[in-house]
Amino acid sequence: MFFWWKNVLFEAVTERVHTDEAMQGLRYGMALFIASEVMFFFAFFWAFFDSSLFINDVREVLAFENTGGVWPPKLNGHDMHIINPFDLPFLMTMILLLSGCAVTWAHHALLENNQKDMVRALAYTVILGISFTCFQAYEYHHAEFGFADGIYAANFYMATGFHGLHVIIGTIFLAVCWWRTVKGHFTPQS
Repeated sequence: MFFWWKNVLFEAVTERVHTDEAMQGLRYGMALFIASEVMFFFAFFWAFFDSSLFINDVREVLAFENTGGVWPPKLNGHDMHIINPFDLPFLMTMILLLSGCAVTWAHHALLENNQKDMVRALAYTVILGISFTCFQAYEYHHAEFGFADGIYAANFYMATGFHGLHVIIGTIFLAVCWWRTVKGHFTPQS
């Protein structure tokens, strides 16, 4: 990631070789990346719904074997204590929505050539991304089930873990943008 950033910045700032066609290619690349991410997470939701719905259906033999006919499945013969979605996960969702508002603010400040607000908005976005990551680490530490504790736990950790990884990567990317903005290297081109 470091070398990618270094190359893109060198091409854009020093060499100034980002033609309209090159920038269009970067936009298409980002659109294709987002489409692949949608499919990636669709697979996780598919796995969750496939394992949780119709668990008593006689045609779903493996689902019944893995769940015992109940959802969430029992853990070591006891009811699994799942994480209440209206507690910490709700707070984490609000943090991500607020970070989306902050990065939108930064984008509008960029378009208006308002570097002061752009720096402030990107700082808030990065702080919120780090906060989300800390809350997710707290959530994982206090979960009463581990990654290998059945199909429910595996689906939970795979989906939320990859989502958390995306938040971390996005936070790093936005931190680079924030740092470049603070240094005055990230301004609109006239």
